[in-house]
Amino acid sequence: MIEIIPAIDIIEGKCVRLSQGDYSSKKIYNENPLEIAKQYEDAGIKRLHVVDLDGAKSKTIVNHKTLELIAKSTSLIVDFGGGLKSNDDLKIAFDCGAQMITGGSIAVKDSSTFNQWLTNYGGEKIILGADVKNEKIAVTGWLEDSGIDMWQFIADYMTKGVTKVICTDISKDGMLQGPATYLYVKMKEHFSGLYVIASGGISCIKDVEILNDKGIDAVIIGKAIYEGKISMNDLQAFV
Repeated sequence: MIEIIPAIDIIEGKCVRLSQGDYSSKKIYNENPLEIAKQYEDAGIKRLHVVDLDGAKSKTIVNHKTLELIAKSTSLIVDFGGGLKSNDDLKIAFDCGAQMITGGSIAVKDSSTFNQWLTNYGGEKIILGADVKNEKIAVTGWLEDSGIDMWQFIADYMTKGVTKVICTDISKDGMLQGPATYLYVKMKEHFSGLYVIASGGISCIKDVEILNDKGIDAVIIGKAIYEGKISMNDLQAFV
């Protein structure tokens, strides 16, 4: 059964969503992310993906107080990403209650630090963020195209201990036009034993059902929930 992971993206302490990583497309859905997190908890959701969009842009953790509030006020297992660039950032995230962190840009720009995190914490706590466009890795909150081939990128990190990857197809994210299902199926076929977390483009519960049928391990859902395309009741079959 596919794991359901709702997303809470944070700008200035508020729950927002972007389209295709474009900060100018910001839409605020709730001034209080904890309120949203508690709704997920009440619906039986176990996992939450929290992204510090201010951190992703400024390249250091920013919204750690919001993370702390969610982690310490709910029983949700929180994975946290956005702006984690140093050992100090990582310590703050874990001290504030994150049980896992997602590293994307740092895995591209500072592989030695990311590899150190993998060594120290293991693949259960350190998730690789592979944000892609045309199968190339994008970094810095999707503001930069690294030109790095996603397949080699993931393969290299699997040899270093990565077991879980959040893969976001930027062209799909926030567009409510369906996920890059073919890409996730290809990943499952290509990488034996990799826990593939699909992200971006989920538009309706049918998208989730298809990913589940294809054997994808987990799915992050954001805008589809906030826009009322998917209800908590719809997700009960997977909770």
